[in-house]
Amino acid sequence: MEIENLYKLISGKLCVTDTRKVVKNTAFFALKGANFNGNAFASQAINDGASYAIIDDEKYIVSEQTILVSNVLKSLQELAAYHRKKLGIPVISITGSNGKTTTKELVGAVLSQKYNTLSTKGNFNNHIGVPLTLLSMDVTTEIGVVEMGANHLGEIDFLCKIAQPNFGYVTNFGKAHLEGFGSLEGVISAKSELYSFLKNNDALAFVNTDDAIQVKQSEGLNIAPFNSEVIQLKSAHPFVAVLYKNAVIQSKLIGAYNYKNIVAAIAIGSFFDVPLHQIKEAIEKYEPKNNRSQIIQKKDLQIILDAYNANPTSVTLALENLSQLDVAPKTVVLGDMFELGKTAKEEHQNIITLLEKSDFDKVYLIGDNFYQTRVQNPSILKFNTFADFKAYFTSPKKGVVLIKASRGMALERVVGLLSRPYFNR
Repeated sequence: MEIENLYKLISGKLCVTDTRKVVKNTAFFALKGANFNGNAFASQAINDGASYAIIDDEKYIVSEQTILVSNVLKSLQELAAYHRKKLGIPVISITGSNGKTTTKELVGAVLSQKYNTLSTKGNFNNHIGVPLTLLSMDVTTEIGVVEMGANHLGEIDFLCKIAQPNFGYVTNFGKAHLEGFGSLEGVISAKSELYSFLKNNDALAFVNTDDAIQVKQSEGLNIAPFNSEVIQLKSAHPFVAVLYKNAVIQSKLIGAYNYKNIVAAIAIGSFFDVPLHQIKEAIEKYEPKNNRSQIIQKKDLQIILDAYNANPTSVTLALENLSQLDVAPKTVVLGDMFELGKTAKEEHQNIITLLEKSDFDKVYLIGDNFYQTRVQNPSILKFNTFADFKAYFTSPKKGVVLIKASRGMALERVVGLLSRPYFNR
C-alpha cells in the first residue's frame, strides 16, 4: 500500500508496537525482532480494539483491518517522515553522549510553559522510538522535542532524515557506546551528524561555546550560542543552582555536570520567548526519575541513585561530583559499564585509577569487568556477581551512597539493601 493511502487510514490514531498498549482507535505495527514476530499478534491487537494491524506476512491476514505492507518497520519510519512534513512545526532534536534525556525533559518542561509541546517519552530515541514520537504529535502540537540516541555511525543521520529538525543541540561528546563507534573520535563523528544535517538544511544549532570541540564541530552553522549569561552558584546542598538575569534558579538536579543541561534549557526557552519566571518555574519543578540522578533520603543516609546507565565519561563526572560534596562517610557502589568493546578492560582500569586517588570511605565494584581489574586500595572491594555483593554488604547508617552502573546491571536493587523501604522518602 502507498504511504499516502496508509497515512489516510492511520491518521489520528494512536500508533503502537506493543499489544499491551492497544486501546480503541489504535494502529498496531507488527514489528519483528530476533526473538519475536509481531505479525503473530495482529489478530490479538484487533480483538483488543485496534482499528488496524499493519503486517508484512500475508498468512496473518484476518480481515480488512489487517493491512499488508512489504516491511512494517520501513513503513512506520516512512509514515513518521510523511507526518512530520504535514505537521510543519518547529522540531528540536537533542543528542549527545551524556545528559540528553535530562536535557530533553528540561527543555520540554520549559517550552511547555508557553507552547503545547510534545517530547520523547522516556528514552524512545532510536529507529523505532523516534517515528513513534513523531506520530504521536497532532494538529494541537506547537513544538516537538525529539531525543536521538545512537550506538553506531550513520544512525543520527538516519533519524534526522525522519524527524527533519529545524533546531538541534548536542549535549557533549563522551566515551559512550565505544563498541559501536570504535573510539572517542567515532563518537564525535556520529553525534556531529546532527550538525551536518542542520548545516545542509539551513537550520539552527544551539551550541555551548564553552566547549571547544562543540565550537569546532559546529563551524559553518547558523548558531545560537549560550553560556556566558548563566552563573553556577555555590550551595551547601548537592542540588545545582544558577543565576540568570538576577533570577536564582534552584534545581532538584545534583552534580556540576547538570549545570550545562540547565543552561541549555534556559537558552532554548529564551530563544522561544518563554518568560523568565516561567523558565524558572519549570526548572525548579522538574525532578529526575527512572534511576537518573535521583536523590533518596533515608534518615541520615542520602542515596544518589544513578543506575539508569553508565559510561567512562558519566562515571568519572559522578565520582568527581561526589568528591566535592561536604558530607561523610562517602560510599560508592559501581557496576560494570557495557558496550565498550575492546576498550572495556582499559576503561574499567581507568576508573580504578581514579578511585584510588579519591577519598571515598568504601567502594564496592560489581560485575565481571570490574572483577578483573587490578586494585591496591583495601577500601575498594570487588564482587563478580550481585549475589556475592549482597551476601557481603552492610548498609552504612549515615553519609552518602552513590549507585551507578549500566542498565543491564540493575543496581537499583542496592536501594533495597539500604535501611528503610525503597522510595520511602
